[in-house]
Amino acid sequence: MITLPDSLGAIATAVGEIRAGGTDLQERRNSGVSRGPVVDLQDLDGRDLVSISPEGGLTVGSGVLIQDLAEHPLVVQGYPALAAAAGGLATPQIRARGTLGGNLLQRVRCWYFRHPDFACLKRGGDSCFARAGDHAEHACFDTGPCIAPHPSTLAVALLCEDATVTVRRSSGRDEVLTVPELLGDGSDPRKDHMLLPGDYLLSVDLPPPVTGDRGGYFRAIRRAHAEWPLIEVAARIRLGPDGRVSAARIVVGAAANRPIDALAAAAALVGKAPDDSALLAAGALAAKGGPTVEDAEWKARLIPGSVLEACARALAADGARAFRVAPVAPDAPGATP
Repeated sequence: MITLPDSLGAIATAVGEIRAGGTDLQERRNSGVSRGPVVDLQDLDGRDLVSISPEGGLTVGSGVLIQDLAEHPLVVQGYPALAAAAGGLATPQIRARGTLGGNLLQRVRCWYFRHPDFACLKRGGDSCFARAGDHAEHACFDTGPCIAPHPSTLAVALLCEDATVTVRRSSGRDEVLTVPELLGDGSDPRKDHMLLPGDYLLSVDLPPPVTGDRGGYFRAIRRAHAEWPLIEVAARIRLGPDGRVSAARIVVGAAANRPIDALAAAAALVGKAPDDSALLAAGALAAKGGPTVEDAEWKARLIPGSVLEACARALAADGARAFRVAPVAPDAPGATP
């Protein structure tokens, strides 16, 4: 059964999984992992708007297409790391169909979770099959029961940009959450986010751009295009009058079951000249994200070079830099970013 709500109130009482662009839900339904009724948002107006907030930031509707987010002039000008992340994920076809909200709230890509014959922790079972099975491309840091890396590239960039989200609760009340509050801490393997049935992600709210901030994004992948990241990094850097770093933010994705806010790495850059040596040293701190998962530990060795490249792209005057491949460990299984 498909329900087509045309108001937020109708969403609150509808039964089923929400479908926006459908790029994730349809795949799960085709494989038999997701079943039951669907709540399709195609008749809900106003969810694809981008507007300047009263504070001077941006309010971006959760239904904004990923490609539109990547190309919107206000996003490109004020939040270059977010624009670059949106323009670099998935394929042109998925970016043209997938939405901001769908990318934030998608389910993990673990092949055990997405196989109908494996009742893993995330599907109510009592075992993480990846731990004893094939997890070479899963999370390299062991930060929760499920070791599937968090799949949202936009969550990485939005955390870097200090974004918040506005959620319409099923009660009709609006609530503002940070990105970590939306996603939760990963301690409950059944939850990829903290929304409840009947809740709806209204918008993402970006703070006003800070004069002097520069943003960059980099993903280490095996192919030039259309690949899930092995490691991804969003960076925001501000330089002082002396050319040294006065503020920094570094967020690492695809390394744990939630994006990692690399606070120590960012703090290490403050007061330093942003040369390759300082950037690699910050990256080395970001690579110390906690206990590692044995067969995926090699991914942590991609982090220093990925931090270097994301920061270098942020610092480049035109928002880009000559392509530089992140260093890859020789024993990484088939890894050639």
